[in-house]
This record gives sequence, C-alpha cells and structure tokens, in this order.
Amino acid sequence: MLRMAQEALTFDDVLLVPGFSDILPKDVSLKTRLTRNLSLNIPLLSAAMDTVTEARLAIAMAQEGGIGIIHKNMTMTQQAAEVRKVKSTKV
Repeated sequence: MLRMAQEALTFDDVLLVPGFSDILPKDVSLKTRLTRNLSLNIPLLSAAMDTVTEARLAIAMAQEGGIGIIHKNMTMTQQAAEVRKVKSTKV
C-alpha cells in the first residue's frame, strides 16, 4: 500500500547557515533510515540517470555511506552486471 508523506521539506527548510557551534563533528550522526530494513550513514542517494549512476558511482556512494541507484537505460543483462559489480565490492 502506498503511503504518502505528511510533511515535505525543501532545500531552504534544511539549509545550514555557517556559524559558530559548540557541537563537535564527532558528536554528530547523519544516519537516516531509507526503508524499514535499510539505513544509510549519510542521507545521500544518487539519481538513477544514465549520465549519473552506474556501478562506479554506486560503489563510491556505498563506500561513503550513501546509496547509488543504477539506472534502467540498459538491457536487463547489463543492469544485472552493474549490480553484481557493486555487490561484489567490499565496502
């Protein structure tokens, strides 16, 4: 069943204005839940566009704690090969 978000935010809603803070970087967590069973260490997803995400970027995103969405503008065999490359890389 499709669930709709009750609240939506824009870039301006979450923009951090530079300034002094007593909070140390080691005390900050950017971890976020993408799905019930999948958490990301950083809240970044790459676009599933053929000019943006293939295995190379998906691997880099995973290494940094995000996730890359492999695009669909290729054959299923090619897409499966891209996913295999990502999954076979030790992160």
